[in-house]
Amino acid sequence: MTNHMRRILSLLTATALLGVCILGLVLQAAPALAAIRQLEEAPGQFVYQSRQTIFDQHGDRWQVIAFNRIRPDGHTSFDLRLVGFPGKGEIDRDRPLTLISSLKQTWTARDASSQIFTDASAPEPNVGQYDLQPMVAQLPTAIPMQLVLPIRGQDDAVLSLSPALIQEWKTVAAYD
Repeated sequence: MTNHMRRILSLLTATALLGVCILGLVLQAAPALAAIRQLEEAPGQFVYQSRQTIFDQHGDRWQVIAFNRIRPDGHTSFDLRLVGFPGKGEIDRDRPLTLISSLKQTWTARDASSQIFTDASAPEPNVGQYDLQPMVAQLPTAIPMQLVLPIRGQDDAVLSLSPALIQEWKTVAAYD
């Protein structure tokens, strides 16, 4: 009887250990999506946004804000705003932002930072905004991507984007 009890105990222990391993894999694989926020900026004008903090290849932190603005007349825009820590580099507004898939597909986005500064002649050097509306529908959601942010006089900032983040951007862009 003692040998039988040891087998049952071993079986229960192995089952519990397997369950913990499977649970750990499931929880680790689940994407951490940020909450999509809705703001009413003015009567009939809404903004839907996703905010994430992502580190570049140097370990510098960037706030990445994807947002869809819906105006009362129905006109929409989908932009990506990047905010870095002050003093870490000046965004080069003369060069486009580049998105590169792991399959080497490339998209570029024009600078739209002039829309966010009250004094367009003196934009904040660590804040940039880019128009992603022409390409957001084409971005793949099954493979990782890299975002290359041009930095004046230094290495460009390279941020890794997960498929879950790209899917979140597409969800934000789809609001109308």
